[in-house]
Amino acid sequence: MIALETTHLTRKFGKVTAVDDLNLQVPQGSLFGLIGPNGAGKTTTLRMLAGLLQPTSGEIRLNGEARNSNYDEQKRMIGYMPDFFGVYEDLLVWEYLDFFARCYRITAERRRQVVDELLELVDLTEKREAQVQTLSRGMRQRLCLAHALVHDPQILLLDEPASGLDPRARVEMRELLRELSAMGKTILLSSHILSELEELCDSIGIIERGKLVASGSLDSIRKQARQEHRLRVKTINSLEEVEAVLGNLPGVQNLERVNPVLGGEMVEFNLKGGDEAVADVLESLVNQKIRVVSFHEVRNDLEDIFMQLTQGETA
Repeated sequence: MIALETTHLTRKFGKVTAVDDLNLQVPQGSLFGLIGPNGAGKTTTLRMLAGLLQPTSGEIRLNGEARNSNYDEQKRMIGYMPDFFGVYEDLLVWEYLDFFARCYRITAERRRQVVDELLELVDLTEKREAQVQTLSRGMRQRLCLAHALVHDPQILLLDEPASGLDPRARVEMRELLRELSAMGKTILLSSHILSELEELCDSIGIIERGKLVASGSLDSIRKQARQEHRLRVKTINSLEEVEAVLGNLPGVQNLERVNPVLGGEMVEFNLKGGDEAVADVLESLVNQKIRVVSFHEVRNDLEDIFMQLTQGETA
């Protein structure tokens, strides 16, 4: 089942189109990463999904139901954590969560239980009586995530949840998101930390200039991005011999030597074209008496794919 779906979703600010005809599907229970360069439309998209910004046109569906006049009730399905989250610094940690639980009209008895459960979930039980202003940035991020969870939403929208965190705090946030995903929450998060998204998410969407350029599992997006291959060859021949052959083949670019691990000579190179081009290169090497030990494609990581699909713009 699809938890979140947009159809031709568009948002304009005057003459500027921030989100342009966006068709996005986030499966129920998935941990979906939305990535793109600055100004690509990620935050605008999340704000529209959260109901904080009205689309210029298009449709949003939550668990198969279109947004309607009863959207106030539908919004209870969503927990939203913006990239910049203001906090009431003079409140105690438990008071902060209790305040927002009151906003959702949770009863006093249930509020106490909710606050205790959330503090345990985000590992802030020991900070229960501390003032919010005394918390580190990582602790504040976890507290803000607890705020987004206070009404037990099915869907979480997280805008740069690891922004500004030190390495330890990022690991803690990553583990917390994994735990929430294991609890059955559908999580859509934006981030510039591409290596962590690759490790964390089961699906991703790449957005550029308001348009979705790729969406799906990482493996499926790799297939979409296969406009060129990165190949590695290990041979018994000298590097000079291998380079002489490869250098004369069409589509071969960026030829580089690779330090061998277990002996042999290795080179890597980019090759434009499909699977036939790869087969042609291997055939040429064999025909030219290059003794090939191994010949395989180097798997692109998320950063490589991102740079290919966003035309190399800086995130």
